[in-house]
Amino acid sequence: MAFDCDLFVIGGGSGGVRAARVSASGGASVALAEEYRMGGTCVIRGCVPKKLMVFASGYRDMFEDARAYGWDIADGTFNWSTLKGRMHNELDRLEGIYRKLLDGSGVEVFDSRATVKDAHTVLLADGTEKTAKHILVATGGRPALPDMPNADLGMTSNDIFLMDEMPKSILIVGGGYIASEFACILNGLGVEVTQFYRGDQILRGFDDEARGLVADQMTQNGVDLHLGTNIAEMMLEKDRDPDGAVPTSQQSGRQGPVWVKATDGTERAYDAVMFATGRSPNTDGLGLSDAGVEIGLRGEVVVDDYSQTAVPSIYAIGDVTNRVQLTPVAIREGMAFVETVFNGNPTKPDHELIPSAIFTQPEMGTIGLSEEDARAQEAIEVYATSFKPMQQAFAGREDRVLMKLVVSQATRKVLGCHIVADHAGEMIQLAGVAIKMGATKEDFDRTVAVHPTVSEELVTMKEPVRTA
Repeated sequence: MAFDCDLFVIGGGSGGVRAARVSASGGASVALAEEYRMGGTCVIRGCVPKKLMVFASGYRDMFEDARAYGWDIADGTFNWSTLKGRMHNELDRLEGIYRKLLDGSGVEVFDSRATVKDAHTVLLADGTEKTAKHILVATGGRPALPDMPNADLGMTSNDIFLMDEMPKSILIVGGGYIASEFACILNGLGVEVTQFYRGDQILRGFDDEARGLVADQMTQNGVDLHLGTNIAEMMLEKDRDPDGAVPTSQQSGRQGPVWVKATDGTERAYDAVMFATGRSPNTDGLGLSDAGVEIGLRGEVVVDDYSQTAVPSIYAIGDVTNRVQLTPVAIREGMAFVETVFNGNPTKPDHELIPSAIFTQPEMGTIGLSEEDARAQEAIEVYATSFKPMQQAFAGREDRVLMKLVVSQATRKVLGCHIVADHAGEMIQLAGVAIKMGATKEDFDRTVAVHPTVSEELVTMKEPVRTA
């Protein structure tokens, strides 16, 4: 059978674009459809704009610290419209780069929604059908609102970048990295931030000691964190008190402050409410089930170790598979797909020992097992130190950092590394190389310290603080 192309990619995010252009560069005929903007979650409504806002939110403390170092600096006034305008100009630039890369690789691009008609046919929104030897689903995920009355009064992380004005107060619901990052960002930009999380500590699944320090520092920096707490009831303030004089808010077109009653019985109104309570794979209405693709309980595309679905000609990568929801992982999965399908080299994407960073303030960088998970598997030693870093201590701040290694007693391998500090993401990237290579505690010990740095503690901790 003759096909219109060798590969049709549905989704123009980081994973889909990488797979499309590398396949095309290798000689395959490739088409790609994207219904919104090229770049996906990471470039348009995730990693990139979030990190720009992280940078912006850090300047308030920098101004304060600068005076301790002898600079005659007055506090400035943050202007959201200036940041928003420059940020979206940058996103436009990056989207243009993505399009240029696809065009330069010979990929045919359709700015259209695409669905799967059958194992080898893609249907575009205008009714056009395209046949392909292989179909790659890379449609990513989206923030999910909770199933509760009036949840639509809240916004999600997608909406944060589109606000007309910065709210004076906000309630953030959730305890994962997205909720915690935006709590820190908005707090740093001068917003009064309250955070509800129903669990006993934020950042579930990460090392307990590390996430505990992050939570303490967030509270110290001004985030009003409520653990074991959720929303019991919410409505517009004007609906709760129709006779009251309630100002109208411009937040994303919403109709004024939102009144919230918490499960602990407290009540108050917020200019905005943001839900960061989970993400859902973008599989709705794609026709995958009808084509024979298995869809999991959470809406994810079920794939094997090679990203192949139950339909041999259809593959899926990235967040839509709900494996590891990280942009670099989606890109790696895309490259493994190309190796498997077009280069005759069956390749499984490597999901082991993935370094990651949470851009809270302070940042947390992590790779490998938490102390709790490692202890459940084998006998371990824990090397850890927490202290005030010189730069902030000199400025009179109470910030603390954490350097932590979890080590196997039997093999001496470093099973986990956890860093809570400014620039922890930069540090964990480099530490991750050593740990991925199987470094032992003695390998760390043999490495000469770079002094004076925060990260030198990773190679100077000689005695375990506890064993288990």
